[in-house]
Amino acid sequence: MNEQMFKKRTKQLGLRVIRLVNALPKNRMAGVIGAQILRSATSVGANYRAACRGRSRADVIAKLGFVEEEADETLYWLELLVEGAILPAKRLEDLMTETNEILAMTVASIKTLRARK
Repeated sequence: MNEQMFKKRTKQLGLRVIRLVNALPKNRMAGVIGAQILRSATSVGANYRAACRGRSRADVIAKLGFVEEEADETLYWLELLVEGAILPAKRLEDLMTETNEILAMTVASIKTLRARK
């Protein structure tokens, strides 16, 4: 997957989560989790874009580390939505799979860049 395709994929993740948060029940618990997942999921794409503009290999690795953290955090909030019985697991299955794939590709990229040192 090339840089442009991954940029698009990470942006789509953010857009999907925006729609998800908009559809959450209007209660305090869903609102708190919604705000957190909205922040983390939209940060995935923003941080990936920043990584693409890294000034050095070390800078790119550091910025990809933020992508990794935010993707993992997004998974955490998705899990809470399911385990807190806010949304059914089936509804979030595809989104969780996509987030896991983005996380795995990011980790693989970090490992590859570190191995090239």
